[in-house]
Amino acid sequence: MKRLLAFAAAAAALLLSGCGYNDIQRRDEGVNAAWSEVVNQYQRRADLIPNLVNTVKGYAQQEQEVLTRVTEARSRVGQMQVTPETLNDPQAFQRFQQAQGDLSSALSRLLVVVEKYPDLKSDKNFLELQAQLEGTENRIAVARNRYIKAVQEFNVLVREFPVNLTAMVFGYKPKANFTVENEREISNA
Repeated sequence: MKRLLAFAAAAAALLLSGCGYNDIQRRDEGVNAAWSEVVNQYQRRADLIPNLVNTVKGYAQQEQEVLTRVTEARSRVGQMQVTPETLNDPQAFQRFQQAQGDLSSALSRLLVVVEKYPDLKSDKNFLELQAQLEGTENRIAVARNRYIKAVQEFNVLVREFPVNLTAMVFGYKPKANFTVENEREISNA
């Protein structure tokens, strides 16, 4: 009886060690950590925007429409409740991406406006804010790349045999990744 019990325990340990549950947990946490960094960098960008808008306002009062669009886009981003559960809700993830894309577009229009004002382009405060914004955009790109890699590793793991069986039992599904809304437009030079 003892031998049978020992054999059953050894067989269970062997079966469970190959199920991949711990690997799924590790990769899932990696995705969540990478996502948190993406959100952190987007928040950093959102925090810089009021200073940038106020600096431009002093020079470009007649560009009120562009400044209003930037402020509204930032407000929409700030109102979004972004949680790790967002990763498991494709519609919420899409709304998040759309809001960030709108903010990026509004910032691009703002920087086009800046080109019209040579005094603004040489203002120390503006130059510093612009440098911080450029650095933040680079950080966002790095954080998104890390997130994309973490999602790729997670998605490959939950699709591999025999781990896919464990993933099905515990309800793990592939995670959504960043997409580009206007892929056809940006593929043309």
